[in-house]
Amino acid sequence: QVQLLESGGGLVQPGGSLRLSCAASGSIFSINDMGWYRQAPGKQREFVAVILTGGSTNYADSVKGRFTISRDNTENTVYLQMNSLKPEDTAVYYCHADVTNTARSRTTYWGQGTQVTVSS
Repeated sequence: QVQLLESGGGLVQPGGSLRLSCAASGSIFSINDMGWYRQAPGKQREFVAVILTGGSTNYADSVKGRFTISRDNTENTVYLQMNSLKPEDTAVYYCHADVTNTARSRTTYWGQGTQVTVSS
């Protein structure tokens, strides 16, 4: 089994910054893509950012230039640095990881979610 543990959410004023972390642990052989989605109240879950094994990244248009995704492959951890936060960034943020486990089975796992609230 594989677990994703997120941290770093909280309350921040508009224009502020937060850094989310998501650490994967368990029966991991390798991790392929890692990334973040978010879900605001009353809305569908939406893509935020992804980082591929080789380090290539992709972002939603709404966060380009403000958010930066990175990963530490030695720690099986993905980060999301969020700057210039806006009230519309308020959501529960979920990390995901495309994992090949020690049985060589490939599955996408999700974290439990961390709340980010941007408000004055």
